[in-house]
Amino acid sequence: MPVVVTRDLSVELGGRTVLDRVGLTAEPGEIVAVQGVNGCGKSTLLRCLSGLLRPGSGEVEVLGAAPSAYPAFWRDVGLLAEEPAWYPGLSVREHLALVALTHGATVPVDRTLDDFELAARADVSPLALSSGQRQRLALAATMARPSRLLLLDEPEQKLDAAFRDRLAAMLRAYAGTGGTVLLATHDAALVAALDATSLHLRDGSPARPA
Repeated sequence: MPVVVTRDLSVELGGRTVLDRVGLTAEPGEIVAVQGVNGCGKSTLLRCLSGLLRPGSGEVEVLGAAPSAYPAFWRDVGLLAEEPAWYPGLSVREHLALVALTHGATVPVDRTLDDFELAARADVSPLALSSGQRQRLALAATMARPSRLLLLDEPEQKLDAAFRDRLAAMLRAYAGTGGTVLLATHDAALVAALDATSLHLRDGSPARPA
C-alpha cells in the first residue's frame, strides 16, 4: 500500500492558486524530492501532507487515511518544517532525551549526538548553537525517533557540504529499512545522492524539469 497519495490536490491562498491538481504517490522505502523555484508550492504540499493545511479540493491520504491532528498520526510521521521553539532551560542532550522518552526511541542519545556531530555541544542550550548546529539538532529530533514517514522541508538548509553527504547516507539508510521520505529541496546534488524520485513543480503544477 502506498504511504502517500494525492489526487488532484489543489490549494488557493489569498486568491492565488498555489497547488493545481497535483498527483503524487510514494511507496514504502521510496524517497521523493519535490523541486522547483521559491513559491512554486513545495512547502504548501508538505503542509497538506502533514495535515497542517486543508486543501481546497482533491484528496490526500497518508498511511491509508487523511492526515490527522491526533497523536497516533504523529507517532508515525516525522516533520521538519520551521525551526522548533527550543526550551531555553534544556540542553541539547536534554532535548534529545525528551524526544527519546516521548516517542520510545531505542537509539541511545549519545549515539544521536555523535551521528549529528553535536557531542561537543551536548550540554549547552540550543540557543547557543550556530545556525547549522541548530539545523542538525532539528534533524536529530525528527529522525532519531521511530517513524514510517519523514516530511522534510529543505533539510539541507545551513548544512555544510560534508554533512549534506552524511544526511544523504542517513536518509538512504532510513529508506532501506522501509521508511518513506518526502522532501522539498533546492539541492540537485542532494537529490542525486539520494537517488530520489523527483516531482518538479512550476506555478503549483507538476512539470517536466527544464
